[in-house]
Amino acid sequence: MVRNAAIAAESAPPSRSTYRHGDLRRALLDAGIELARDGGPDAVVLREATRRVGVVPNAAYRHFASRHELLLAVRGAALSAAARSMEKELGAISHDQPPADYARAWVRAIGWGYLRFAQDEPGLFRTAFVISSDEARGTIGPSSAGASGMDPFQLLGSGLDRLVEAGALDPARRPNAEYLAWSAVHGLALLIIEGPLKEADPSVLEPLTLRLLEMVELGLQ
Repeated sequence: MVRNAAIAAESAPPSRSTYRHGDLRRALLDAGIELARDGGPDAVVLREATRRVGVVPNAAYRHFASRHELLLAVRGAALSAAARSMEKELGAISHDQPPADYARAWVRAIGWGYLRFAQDEPGLFRTAFVISSDEARGTIGPSSAGASGMDPFQLLGSGLDRLVEAGALDPARRPNAEYLAWSAVHGLALLIIEGPLKEADPSVLEPLTLRLLEMVELGLQ
């Protein structure tokens, strides 16, 4: 998959380079997003965000009581960007096909969008899926949604539900299937952005991605 600047621009959270009076929370969040984009979740530090915005550290505490709160807000924005990357792929699916084929195309598009986001925005990708108590409880929140109102996990679940409705997935195999599909695609994403496939040519990555998505589809049946 070729890195595409246009895709990165569409899927990335909006950023703002200057602080406008009365919108300090947004300015701090934008600074946190840029920190994550450059260095992943470990780079999201409240003091550095205030320095970039140009305010004293104490001013931030009215909006983010701790570094953890800022990180969770940045994580939400990163998840939202991942969802929009998936939605971009979903928007390219033809509706003029049988329900089962459409459901399969939906699940494949989710995988493509996930992997494109990982490659276009590796820092935000790492931040989106950093482990937190919120994630462990499954309470991600509306700030993590894309234009559809669904977050990445919900978009995947919707595709799997479509497979069941179309008769392409046994209902008995539906419970927790999200985790099986997610773990496979997430593993490939990590191999690409920080593992042995980091320097791989797109001519290698595209066939690998297709084969992985086919394996996921077959494995779910």
